[in-house]
Amino acid sequence: MKGPLERYFVKPGDALDLGKMDTSEKTVFESVTKDSYLPIADRLKVELRELQKVLYAQSKHRVLVVVQAMDTGGKDGCVKNVFSGIDPQGIRVQAFKKPAEEELAHDFLWRIHQHVPRNGGMVIFNRSHYEDIIAVRVKKLFPDEVWKRRQRHVLEFERMLAEEGTTIVKLFLHISKDEQKKRLESRLANPAKHWKFNPDDLSDRARWADFMKAYEEVISKTSTDLAPWYVIPADRKWYRDLVVAQIMVNTLKGLNMEYPKITWDPKSIVVGD
Repeated sequence: MKGPLERYFVKPGDALDLGKMDTSEKTVFESVTKDSYLPIADRLKVELRELQKVLYAQSKHRVLVVVQAMDTGGKDGCVKNVFSGIDPQGIRVQAFKKPAEEELAHDFLWRIHQHVPRNGGMVIFNRSHYEDIIAVRVKKLFPDEVWKRRQRHVLEFERMLAEEGTTIVKLFLHISKDEQKKRLESRLANPAKHWKFNPDDLSDRARWADFMKAYEEVISKTSTDLAPWYVIPADRKWYRDLVVAQIMVNTLKGLNMEYPKITWDPKSIVVGD
């Protein structure tokens, strides 16, 4: 990763300190404001839509986008705002909730593997296999050796996907604890958003420091050349969306895709009356 977005790229092996990262900065689009970002967002949406058309038509590459964040971090909004212009035939959003009984009866990657993209497809994971490391570690659902083992398995799983032709982009939408408080209070104040509020979010909030430590370690140890992590300042929703859209445009351009070449001459075709 080169250019302005490199500041959000987690280099393999580098230590990560989320507490030192400014969650409200807007360095990449410094001159842009909340009142002026829409034309840029629209341009990036068009670029992303056109690139996805080639991805689908060529049916050679597969793209997996992993989106993680703390509660209220903006996963749903980011996915909706950035990817809404894409042809539904070529994209799918898969949300992962608490594992169901059937899923718990299998290995932890069983429910994940069946949803990875096929040739020509793009799949967005709203939460992912990383929940089975982070939540297990912070909430102490299993002994430590379980999440440590899973961390190793995730590296191997993602390497397999990448070597089989899947381009993987992992996004951590990083908000501050103060911003989370504002967003939780906003949900409580708006009856139309009550359904989005889960009292369990407050118990997770009380473990904020533990979650940050867990994310720091897992992101540092699982950001690889084949499956890189980006940590994106997400207090400003509009800025978050611009950065994610730009990362996706750059990623798809990097695949050097092209429409399939035809083996016939269009000029020789006559469509009858």
